[in-house]
Amino acid sequence: MPDATDHTFVTRFRIPRRMWDAYGTAAARKGIDRSADLVDHVRDFIEQHGNEHERSELAAAEQELAERRARKGGRPKKEQT
Repeated sequence: MPDATDHTFVTRFRIPRRMWDAYGTAAARKGIDRSADLVDHVRDFIEQHGNEHERSELAAAEQELAERRARKGGRPKKEQT
């Protein structure tokens, strides 16, 4: 059971394995973490297409991330490839 204070959850979605694997290798080649890339895509999509409520939710989520990172010493450093 997830911790009630953990606002970052694991979600599932369906994607062909070959597509996910190809995305992983292409992202790795560019030095990109695919999870971070997906979060960036979701953020950009909401900013571009979201309504006022959705953008407000995004702002609240960004605030949560900033607070969590401040408590934990900042965003993890990207690994050099």
